[in-house]
Amino acid sequence: MSWAIGSGYDIGLQALQAVIDAYDHEGRWPALGQRLLQALHLNEPTDLIDWAQAAEKPEIASLAAEVLTSRSQEDKIAGKILADAAKRLARDAVACARRLAKPRTQVRFVLTGSILLKHPRFGAQVARELRKLWPGAEVTPVKREGAWGAVELAKRCLKSEGRGPKAEAQMAKAEEEVVRSLRASPTEERNPRSMKLDKMPLGEAVALMLSEDAGLPKKLLAERSRIEQVVQVIVRAFRRGGRLFYVGAGTSGRLGVLDASECPPTFRTAPDLVQGIIAGGQYALWQSLEGGEDDAEAGARAMEFRGVTRRDVVVGIAASGTTPFVWGALGKAKGRGATTVLVCFNPFLRIPRALRPAIVIAPNLGPELLTGSTRLKAGTATKLLLNMFTTLAMVRIGKVRSNLMIDMNPTNVKLRDRAVRIVQSLTGADYAAAQQALERSDWVIKRAIARPSR
Repeated sequence: MSWAIGSGYDIGLQALQAVIDAYDHEGRWPALGQRLLQALHLNEPTDLIDWAQAAEKPEIASLAAEVLTSRSQEDKIAGKILADAAKRLARDAVACARRLAKPRTQVRFVLTGSILLKHPRFGAQVARELRKLWPGAEVTPVKREGAWGAVELAKRCLKSEGRGPKAEAQMAKAEEEVVRSLRASPTEERNPRSMKLDKMPLGEAVALMLSEDAGLPKKLLAERSRIEQVVQVIVRAFRRGGRLFYVGAGTSGRLGVLDASECPPTFRTAPDLVQGIIAGGQYALWQSLEGGEDDAEAGARAMEFRGVTRRDVVVGIAASGTTPFVWGALGKAKGRGATTVLVCFNPFLRIPRALRPAIVIAPNLGPELLTGSTRLKAGTATKLLLNMFTTLAMVRIGKVRSNLMIDMNPTNVKLRDRAVRIVQSLTGADYAAAQQALERSDWVIKRAIARPSR
């Protein structure tokens, strides 16, 4: 038996080279290049070159999906990339088989990896190349994921060693350390008000959506004391050199990254003061990533590699409250001494004592208007909470005077005009004098308002 593993990285790398070569030689940006820009949310070829220079292997591998989709639309460049990839895979697999079996021996090649298993047309192409190089070869897809081999091995070890009282106790303890919901999360229930959403007149649907959102502030207001506690621990962290981390998957992760990314321009903070971590990394910001939220170990590793310490605050965001990636991060962060917070919308969680965060905010927002779509009320409520966390924390550490952003970073014409008006409001100077004060202060508002010109 030999294994042929489809290399998404190889296909993605070839795609990058092919579209740039086509553009250089023909002066025309190919259709595959358009797909790559769209997938990566980039605007022009030079952006793609810059991205490729900094991208890691999993990010480049993600481009294979675009090549496979383009080939289905008979894109010539994509077709050539995949034909070449199929030949390389077949050559590698046959080279391996020659080390394990004699020529003309019956050999079964097993295809594994998402590229080969989820794209049967490409898998069939690889199979044809294998049969050319090894006549009579049997080619089949793997029946179960490779991880099941480890599961079976563990079962055999338990069976051979027996399960005594100690093993039973260890398994029971592991079972107790799992976060569970004691009943269905409200985010997964059906909303009786929207049962006829598909037949509802558009105006009624608009009114219904707005009325659902209108009830959110009252439900969050009931959490005021806990929101206050979160702001206080964030302020304490900032004052002693700590940082704030948001951790989430899907919509929750994206909202955390969004709030973190807006702090440097709004409050002139260092980019690492508030950080957003999303399951699956950068690629998951604009694409759904299968299984990313289920990887608790990845969440724990993120805490380790971001260097989380006892001075930091880690806020886990999970609409239903059970996301493994988030709990992996919270568990590791708590173990490293950080202050941990959970934001969710499921008050029915059973959280083991060893994992329980210092603060839990878990209001019941009721079911979503579109069943299970937590980008709706849960997403809106999350945004409201994160707005309060960072805005009020920044107020407390002196980055706001009255209701003005005195640490804003004026990086464009609109913001420079706003900076001038802020200096005017705080000093009484006219527009020209306020602008001169900012220019002399390198556009740092705090410095400008100290000694404005009149």
